Amino acid sequence: MPGGMAALSSGPPMSDLSIGVDFGTTNTVVAVASRERGVTVARFPNGGVLEDVYRSVLCFERRDDDRLLRVDASAGPAAIERYLASVGETRFIQSFKSHVASAVFRDTRIFSTRFLFEDLLARFFSILLDDADGQIPRTGGPIVSGRPVAFAGGNPDEALAHRRYDAAYEKAGMPRPTYVYEPVGAAYYYAQRLQGDATILVGDFGGGTSDFSIIRFERRNGALRAIPLGHAGVGIAGDSFDYRIINAVVSPALGKGSQYRSMGKVMEVPAHYYANFARWHQLAMLKSADNRRELEKLQKIALRPELIGKLIEVIENDWGFSVYRAVSAAKLALSSRPEAVFSFAKGDIAIERNITVADFEGWIAGDLARIGTAVDELFAREKLPLAAIDRVFLTGGTSYIPAVRRLFVDRFGPDRLDTGGQFESIAHGLALIGLEEDRAAWEVARAA
Repeated sequence: MPGGMAALSSGPPMSDLSIGVDFGTTNTVVAVASRERGVTVARFPNGGVLEDVYRSVLCFERRDDDRLLRVDASAGPAAIERYLASVGETRFIQSFKSHVASAVFRDTRIFSTRFLFEDLLARFFSILLDDADGQIPRTGGPIVSGRPVAFAGGNPDEALAHRRYDAAYEKAGMPRPTYVYEPVGAAYYYAQRLQGDATILVGDFGGGTSDFSIIRFERRNGALRAIPLGHAGVGIAGDSFDYRIINAVVSPALGKGSQYRSMGKVMEVPAHYYANFARWHQLAMLKSADNRRELEKLQKIALRPELIGKLIEVIENDWGFSVYRAVSAAKLALSSRPEAVFSFAKGDIAIERNITVADFEGWIAGDLARIGTAVDELFAREKLPLAAIDRVFLTGGTSYIPAVRRLFVDRFGPDRLDTGGQFESIAHGLALIGLEEDRAAWEVARAA
């Protein structure tokens, strides 16, 4: 989105129909915008009810039918149901968006079949379209796809991410998308409620990244126009907070910090197993033959072999999602109560611990500081005072966490904060941008 003026509904739209896709680390939302019918968000069945969000997960299940090996794939709510109900061998994959800009992630093997990242995403999109049952047109209008300001990972490759996204859409039989920063989509959504000129800061808190945009909206001759003032992002968000809970509560019960004996020396169990275990997008990758052999060797020389055995048990049984649900439940409870009980029980493993808000905020203090620094650096880089902001719009599930909201209350005061459309705001705004006469004014150029 360049620094010039972008008009909202300033002329005849390029298309009568537009699709906004907010593919998130945790959830995916798809909106369809029409000049005649407005904006609708695709709804998907889940447990007898229809929901606007579609979980960004995949489940592959190996089945033997008439002596033939078959692998069935499912996504969204159906993938979770199949994973929880399956008595066969499964691979459950979550938070895989975190790999999109990683050159380290080349491929993964699922039941001997090689999957590139774009193969996983194409399979996810294809199943989502089928599950939408006609709510999402496959042709007829542009697709506007959201992307974070800063991709997750230590050394993200933006060009690689765009190539993978393009390939995934093509493999799924969808048009090549244009890309817009996710917080810009949320800002466009929020701008529809503005009654006058305003400079807004949008904070979009997802599972993998926290992204920020400052945009000035002005009314001129009856049209609402937008001037982008700056963008920033950091690869810290909900999954990072989950990592802190797992690292402090779950991993020690599975051998983190324990020791093993080798060549007469006593050493600590390698931490990398637990670093990968605590990251949702890495968890499924631990289930490999090589990793299993390494852990079994480690178990034989461990001083607490039963703990390493429990780690193996969690990995081999794909209990990562059950850990995720326990972490999410505790995190949600801590958003409204001073303490919560973390509880996980599967097989021979039972972990229960009381967690206070002080515990949780202590664990995530470094992450909060990085988010705050990203915001402060954005204002310093654009030479804007905090007082220039009229409204602050926070969206995304992680924005519910009180410690995150305090970052903005401390800087802007409580009266300037707004929330709403926590999950659908980005897709809604992206779909509306797709109806613009000058979409290029909002797009992010593809990295070379």
